[in-house]
Amino acid sequence: MENSIFSLLPPLLAIVMVIITKRVLLSLGTGIIASALLLEKGNPVNSVSTLWETIKGIFIEDGSLNTWNIYIVLFLFVLGAITTLINIVGGSRAFGEWAMTRVKSRAGAQVLAAVFGIIIFIDDYFNALAVGQVARPITDRHRVSRAKLAYIIDSTSAPVCVVAPISSWGAFIIGIIGTVFITHNITDISPLTAFLQMIPMNLYVWTSLALVFIIAIRNIDFGSMKVHEDRTIETGVPYDPNKTIPGEVKDDLPHSEKGVVGDLLWPIAALFIGTVGIIFWSGLNETEGKASIMDIFANADVSAALLYGGLFGLVVTIALFFRQQMKHKSLESKYIITGLKVGIQSMMPAVLILLFAWAISALIDDLGTGVYLASLVEKSQLDPMFLPVVLFFGAGIMAFSTGTSWGAFGILLPIAGQIIAVTDISLLLPAMAAVLAGSVFGDHCSPISDTTILSSTGAGCNHMDHVLTQLPYAITAGIISGVGYIVLGMTDNTLLGLLTIILLLVIFTLIMENKKKKKLKLNSKLSAK
Repeated sequence: MENSIFSLLPPLLAIVMVIITKRVLLSLGTGIIASALLLEKGNPVNSVSTLWETIKGIFIEDGSLNTWNIYIVLFLFVLGAITTLINIVGGSRAFGEWAMTRVKSRAGAQVLAAVFGIIIFIDDYFNALAVGQVARPITDRHRVSRAKLAYIIDSTSAPVCVVAPISSWGAFIIGIIGTVFITHNITDISPLTAFLQMIPMNLYVWTSLALVFIIAIRNIDFGSMKVHEDRTIETGVPYDPNKTIPGEVKDDLPHSEKGVVGDLLWPIAALFIGTVGIIFWSGLNETEGKASIMDIFANADVSAALLYGGLFGLVVTIALFFRQQMKHKSLESKYIITGLKVGIQSMMPAVLILLFAWAISALIDDLGTGVYLASLVEKSQLDPMFLPVVLFFGAGIMAFSTGTSWGAFGILLPIAGQIIAVTDISLLLPAMAAVLAGSVFGDHCSPISDTTILSSTGAGCNHMDHVLTQLPYAITAGIISGVGYIVLGMTDNTLLGLLTIILLLVIFTLIMENKKKKKLKLNSKLSAK
């Protein structure tokens, strides 16, 4: 069953079920059980043993604690506590009121959220969760749906991280590029230089980022996103109250009327400073000799940095709570315990989904789903000029099926090097850029992706609402990028590839605005009658 077409069954089963049933845990659980049964050839006893080992592997690896996963889970709980306490001290309310006087429109709120997403590029997990905390009060006040916020967060986290050399993603990718270069004796360019030259070739990044701003500024919505936006504009409620919202704080908590903007900004600033500080500290400790910034990011323990940065942010939040209590006598000490408890509880749905996603990803890896998909790409006997677009969509399918862009990087970048080395070495950088772009594309579309899960968590949006509303936007960006890669492969000219996606984005905008005008005319005629 391993490394064969059967390895596609569990992820496809989970993805189809989650789209049909909208029940994420049930669907992921079904995929997990199916994976174990396939691995053990239907033996129920061995399958149970495999399931147990997989679950244990989430927390214990090679006889020691799997600190990466544990720290991420703990960070989510800490973030939930910070969010709740910020609400209790009135920070979110004060920030929302302050933003309303400066951000004058729905478009402005969306653009501001996108700018936050671009600025915070250290790590996609940190980006998704931190941007949500800052932007949510603003978008809520301007009647922007949580589904739209989740889309903005998701489209400005991984896409920015994948082209940022000073990030956890950049360090990981440059390390793989270095291995590819050693394998094929490429010495005329360094891995870092190659990464920098590949940035403009990552067409999906520029397409998806441009699409975010076009949709925000021109007020273009389509698919199920329009349903969410219309409902939010009409009712003022930015989410479907009948659905589970991960990370959403209960409305019956006490809220101080004495809160100020700093009650939200200082905890977020402490979270950011603490996280970046620990990244540099841990990276320096693990780097021998003279350490460059890239060495620091390559060796940093990002999950530990998130946890300790989160704890620092939590300490600052608690200090602001007691400061307000002493100054205004407006809060009771027991609300600290209430805030911690409710904050942790609010993150339980997101944590459970993430744990299930990790489990199915591990089992899919054992089944060799990624290896099988990569072999299909490697065996494709196409003209070299079509390899960038083939690798783009191949990486997209792999990341969609496995729920991990990093896994697609690790498998397909070396394969891209092998294919190009024996065909047309001039296409090496475009081919590897296509792998990076396709991996992010597939990751965006996948309901079992941890980045997708954390984007919905950061925005306070139902997970499946986020998946289904983002899908048409991601597919649009993917199709435009695919055409760009065809042009890039045929001409070996990055500028022409970029001009192609710009032209297609302009055409897309004109078509969508024309449809919007026609609909407005039709509605005005109907209302006149």
